Amino acid sequence: MKRAAMFFVVVFLLLFGATKVLSQGKSSAISVKGSELNNGVVIVTVVREGKEYELQCNEGTSNCTQLKTGKYQMVELPKNMGMYDCRDVQIYSDGADPAIAKRIGEYCLTDK
Repeated sequence: MKRAAMFFVVVFLLLFGATKVLSQGKSSAISVKGSELNNGVVIVTVVREGKEYELQCNEGTSNCTQLKTGKYQMVELPKNMGMYDCRDVQIYSDGADPAIAKRIGEYCLTDK
């Protein structure tokens, strides 16, 4: 009985850990060039690996922030994860560990 209970505990912990890792997605460094508000939409221009992108979110929603110019960490979430129906990304402070750090914002990632 004890072996079976221990087995289920180990399986649960492995599944929980795997789910957490999968939900984090791909992480990359970005630089914010600028941020503006246009008709209730926050638009943030960023550079990742030499290419420009736009991050967009609806003003007033949770985790929608006009980011200041500087360096950040961006995590691109897997499909159908996050609050938006798009290439959903979460932003963290530069060098932060997304597994434990506080999220600064959540946006749709679009090519510019």
